[in-house]
Amino acid sequence: MELTLWTYEGPPHVGAMRIATSMEGVHYVLHAPQGDTYADLLFTMIERRGKRPPVTYTTFQARDLGGDTAELVQRSIREAVARFRPEALLVGESCTAELIQDQPGALAAGMNLGVPMVSLELPAYSKKENWGAAETFYQLVRTLLKDQMPPPGTPKPSPSRWRAEGRRPRVNLLGPSLLGFRCRDDVIEITRLLGEHGIDVAVVAPLGARPADLIRLPSADANVCLYPEVAGPACSWLERSFGLPVVRTVPIGIGATADFLRELHAVLDLELPAELQATDGRPSEAERRSRLPWYSRSVDSTYLTGKRVFIFADATHAIAAARIASRELGFQVVGLGSYSREQAREVRAAAAELGLEALITDDYLAVEKAMGEAAAELVLGTQMERHSAKRLGLPCAVISSPLHVQDVPARYAPQMGWEGANVIFDSWVHPLMMGLEEHLIGMFRHDFEFVDGHRSHLGDGAPSMAPAVDQPPPGDAAAPGLEREATTATAVAIQAPPTVAGEPSWMPDGEAELAKIPFFVRGKVRKNTEAFARERGLASIDAETLYDAKAHFSR
Repeated sequence: MELTLWTYEGPPHVGAMRIATSMEGVHYVLHAPQGDTYADLLFTMIERRGKRPPVTYTTFQARDLGGDTAELVQRSIREAVARFRPEALLVGESCTAELIQDQPGALAAGMNLGVPMVSLELPAYSKKENWGAAETFYQLVRTLLKDQMPPPGTPKPSPSRWRAEGRRPRVNLLGPSLLGFRCRDDVIEITRLLGEHGIDVAVVAPLGARPADLIRLPSADANVCLYPEVAGPACSWLERSFGLPVVRTVPIGIGATADFLRELHAVLDLELPAELQATDGRPSEAERRSRLPWYSRSVDSTYLTGKRVFIFADATHAIAAARIASRELGFQVVGLGSYSREQAREVRAAAAELGLEALITDDYLAVEKAMGEAAAELVLGTQMERHSAKRLGLPCAVISSPLHVQDVPARYAPQMGWEGANVIFDSWVHPLMMGLEEHLIGMFRHDFEFVDGHRSHLGDGAPSMAPAVDQPPPGDAAAPGLEREATTATAVAIQAPPTVAGEPSWMPDGEAELAKIPFFVRGKVRKNTEAFARERGLASIDAETLYDAKAHFSR
């Protein structure tokens, strides 16, 4: 373990809490010391839920360690079952409780509780939250379906058996959970999309499912693995054990949504609609349902072509973002990475297609360093990358967990399907457009109309809008989650990196000229100018040095 200020994932027992809290009728008894109840805030504050997670803590204290903590565990389990009457019970321990080796799952196994019980063994010092969520969901599915396991050698059912049974095909949507990114809205969008193509949804799990719903999983014709971080192991097991084929294309973006529908129709032996048959290389259904294809061919989109984009997120959203950025918006992906070590192979493959080396790490400082070195013009990342991008003066859109409460909007804002492509388009393009506006205001603020900041046409009677020296301009309320850059020379100077001994220092007139350069290339200009000054042994950088460096690198 490593002491750090921020972390992309919590310990695995938080992942187990995500599964328990996402479902109905499931209760989780967690052997944990007093103080580990902090995880409740993740759901009540960030997810805006009106009730606590269905978790009972043993909350042992230091004085309990001298006695029988096993009795404490058993008493907590009995009381939880009697009070909450769960349809399925999870029993596990937190990272701290793991050290005292009470093995609460083994204690619960001999208690004849009368409800299905899953003993969770989640190694807290080698695994993390997403793995804990995937393992919990997998173990819960296995436990509830063990009585339905077909004997060895049983023929696997045909995915097209819906025809013989005289019904519409149906699929399970697996993987959406609380603390995921826009899962609630993704489920609504994909359910609607499938319904338009004559496909029903049998079970959505774990989000909103009950244990009885998991028992119905084999009745579907196929599984859709919407979020591999959570549903990957369970989907693979259901495919091996029950013959349920898995649709693994994640429908994020125009191309991926079309590929998803084509894969699903092929798996279910459904005739592919004419709207999904590509004629000129573009799916016609996308033309009808999303604004993104139109904009990508418009004159306005030329401003976005070639923009340098740095991407870091969970594996599902990072890979999808790289595909959308490079194939659908004409961006240049200059960095791609993920903290999802379990899907590192898939991220590395996506990066290799773009001629990049994937960054697989859970150190947010390493990500910030790579972000700066890539000289990106837009950052697509998590809540941590939003803060790092702000320090670097870069626009940023959050595309993945971990997230802030502002990334859990009350409005409908999916990431998947045709409408999800519209939401992504707005979320990514708006910070770039706002950055251009901020740059133009900063560029002309020395003209007479901008002597006192961006002045009103009302004249001297209007209040001054110039920001105070120690207060950067506020964020744009119309675009939550997108950080705006301070544009005054003073603010830029405040954000300048500290001077290192032996390195050339920036003079005020040099900083003022640097502030006039567009924010999305300012970092690169700063580095080039400093390298120019070092080569010539200059101790300071003024405006003339900046002009000389510009002329040198323009040759």
